[in-house]
Amino acid sequence: MASSMRSLISSEERYAETFHTFCDHSTEHKCMLKFIEEKMPDRIQRFGNEKSSINILGVGSGTGVVDLQIISQLQAQHPGVLINYDVIEPAENHILQFKDHVAKTSDLKNINFTWHMKTSSEYEKDTNQIQKSKTFDLIHMIEMLYFVKDVPAALKFFKSLLAPNGTLLILITSGSSGWAGLWNRCKHRLPSDDCLYTSSWDIKNILDEAEIKYTYYDLPSETDITGCFVEGSKTGALLLEFLTQICNFVKITPPDQKAEILEALKQPECSVIRDGKIIFNNTVTAFLVEP
Repeated sequence: MASSMRSLISSEERYAETFHTFCDHSTEHKCMLKFIEEKMPDRIQRFGNEKSSINILGVGSGTGVVDLQIISQLQAQHPGVLINYDVIEPAENHILQFKDHVAKTSDLKNINFTWHMKTSSEYEKDTNQIQKSKTFDLIHMIEMLYFVKDVPAALKFFKSLLAPNGTLLILITSGSSGWAGLWNRCKHRLPSDDCLYTSSWDIKNILDEAEIKYTYYDLPSETDITGCFVEGSKTGALLLEFLTQICNFVKITPPDQKAEILEALKQPECSVIRDGKIIFNNTVTAFLVEP
């Protein structure tokens, strides 16, 4: 990537804007919420049985959309049980939005939030300095491992924080998704300092090598990226920024680089054309890891 280009992750405000645009045109959150509703109840029942309190850790929780769905499931299955909910999130704007969502959710009861405005690596470093660390019944890492430098070490650390019968939930882009297709074709054109382009195939290899027990599910999801190919489209420009993780992609990207990325996004390994729209394959994989 040219030195004049800035990674999207370097601008908290810009990242939030592009992320919200992506969510508005994607079924990603919908597929995640469906997974929480359909696949998590058995896990929640198991780790919450006969407990007076349940400890949850959200790693990179963002604005808390999925977290609130998890809380809803917890309270439905274990009414009256105290929930201690720790949130790790480095972006202040996301924490503020999470808190706003909490304030607007009227039926939240018996829940204590602890906010850690730091990265997962900073949390790991701080925790390792404490002799006895807290354990959790559920730890979730949702769409955040792309920004972790040492993924095997991070997984080992957070797995070590699981209580007996606990679960580590990982949600990450599938190795067969359009994201992986784009990375395979254009990785040399994309930021390399802040994003490691980790997919479900990498996670599977790490878990298998460490002989860690897990189950996984592919969650079909898609994003309408038609606007990316419409000259002057503000929505398209924001989507391109999020897909490439390059700030102001449309304005600063050299024509040859822009053309190469747009061509890649149209390829079968990334997208399909349906009813005149270009639909990006945004399939997510969910891993449920044992203690």
